[in-house]
Amino acid sequence: MDMATGDLTLPATDGRALAIEARGLVKRFDGVAAVNGVDISVPEGAIYGILGPNGAGKTTTLRMLLGIIDPDEGTRRMLGHDNPQDIARLVGYLPEERGLYPSMKAYEA
Repeated sequence: MDMATGDLTLPATDGRALAIEARGLVKRFDGVAAVNGVDISVPEGAIYGILGPNGAGKTTTLRMLLGIIDPDEGTRRMLGHDNPQDIARLVGYLPEERGLYPSMKAYEA
């Protein structure tokens, strides 16, 4: 990060294809920006983490990348696909909190 401007310098991909690419992701809830202009480039074979305090937009960003929710602005591609159904066929996601009814068992889903 350029400390003077706050601009994030994206790492070089060394010629590798991008596994994850997002440009200008924005998501608002009730007019409040939960994610505002996120850019991500992750080359194939790389391992990245998303860190931040509660409410920083980490889960919302992952859900947009995976096509679970649509961004209000911006674009995303995962493994060469931007269609949420294609992404779902290729990527697994296990959230910390399950999205089922709290009393429902996995076999009941």
